[in-house]
Amino acid sequence: MSRFHRPFVAVAAAFVLCSCGSAPPPPPPPPATRDLAALDTVTSGIMGMPVTTASADARSHFLQGQRELDLARNFEALDHFKLAVAADSTFAIAYLNIATTGNSLDEFKTNLARAEALAAKASDAEQLQIEIARRGLENDASGQLTTAQQLVAKYPDSPRAYLTLGNIETGLNKNAEARAAYEKALSLAPKFAVAHIAIGTSYLFGEPRDFKQALQHFQAAAALAPNEPSMHDFLGDAQRALNNLSQARAEYTRGHELNPRDAGMLQQRGHVNSFAGDFDAARADYDSAMAVGRGNERGFFAPFRAYVSVYAGNAKNGISELNQLVAQADGMGIPDPVTVKINALSNVALIAIDTRDFPSADVALKQRTPLMMRQADQVGSAGFRRAQEQNIAYFNAWLAARKEDYRTAQRETNRLTALVTPDANPRKMEPVHQLKGFIALYQGHNAEAATHFAQGNLLDPYIKFNYAMALDGSGQGDKAKPMFRELAIYNFNSLGYALIRKEAQQMAM
Repeated sequence: MSRFHRPFVAVAAAFVLCSCGSAPPPPPPPPATRDLAALDTVTSGIMGMPVTTASADARSHFLQGQRELDLARNFEALDHFKLAVAADSTFAIAYLNIATTGNSLDEFKTNLARAEALAAKASDAEQLQIEIARRGLENDASGQLTTAQQLVAKYPDSPRAYLTLGNIETGLNKNAEARAAYEKALSLAPKFAVAHIAIGTSYLFGEPRDFKQALQHFQAAAALAPNEPSMHDFLGDAQRALNNLSQARAEYTRGHELNPRDAGMLQQRGHVNSFAGDFDAARADYDSAMAVGRGNERGFFAPFRAYVSVYAGNAKNGISELNQLVAQADGMGIPDPVTVKINALSNVALIAIDTRDFPSADVALKQRTPLMMRQADQVGSAGFRRAQEQNIAYFNAWLAARKEDYRTAQRETNRLTALVTPDANPRKMEPVHQLKGFIALYQGHNAEAATHFAQGNLLDPYIKFNYAMALDGSGQGDKAKPMFRELAIYNFNSLGYALIRKEAQQMAM
């Protein structure tokens, strides 16, 4: 999956791929092939909302950061945002952008607090954007939507206001509304490259999907920003969706050639090689990505290398690699080793629960829980703490169900239900229904399981696969077969997909 402009709902996770430093380093000189003035006209030259600073230098760096962010050059964007606040220490919206492009949970928390403390001196547009971030941290997705609608109402001629609205609607699975918002942004600014990327991504991952439409929008964006590496990232994604793996591999290779510091393109190529069954090449790509990676990238690329073993049918080796990452994370020199460890342990638990390796699952969750609660203490947000506790309850319930301890599974499911109840989010019951689906499925109650999985997160291929299995097991093979066929050539990497891909291909026949 591309590393770009995902919906601004789970804002606390937004920092994981960017750089971090105690002082803002000067940005590296741009390659000679980059026409920055031309790129500005399709990125930071399209705003439609005020940028509140009295410092020309701060404004310049902020806009340069916005350009780089639009073009998925997040490390360079963060450098510019840090230089912006170095030039103006009261620049609220620049602190918000440091928070959301930064590289650690502490950096996110600290800079969001700075933005909030300075918000009174900022414009109403900037105040609303800061409020959206806070509401995201507090699990208030409905509040985010309301605030984004206020932003659009106050700035109806701003393409970026509609982009913000569309991103939040996407996170709520309101895809028709999101696409309308993106189209409105494009009607206001036909050369707004990131709006083409946003709507292309919507067609790539949101229902109903249309891979050819996605490709067309990515091609339109690439025409606006030629020779930008990220454009080859998106083009590669579309080719993956269309099952043109060799062409996808060529796009990612070209993207890395245009910016050899971009380790993400190597990671993307590793995904393609995993799907193609060239496991040695996939591991080599992930190794290369980790060698080039900046910030936390090495810690978040490493699990994908472990997924290769899962695709190859060796789940135990995948668990071993992930546990090795947990043991090494503190010594890797990365900004946020705790988040890296939590991610790796979550992956261990997922593999172990699916494969019934209960000792490995027990150990992973025992290690993971205190790390997650340490983060909750660090953030000091009731909503964030509740989200951590929800995740813990989910895994505890799922593991108990897999062990056929249905009393404990139901108790933990009830706990999760109580924890999600305060959340202002129309999707909050999805994980509860998923757990009820697993509990019913493991007991052989397929029709009941299907009813619950239908109300889960069907954008997750693992959940969609289990939904299809429940349908098939309850005599609804006509509904299940198209799902198996879709999952057989899904071509986007996640651990859940690695666990079900081979069986989905068999069921699709």
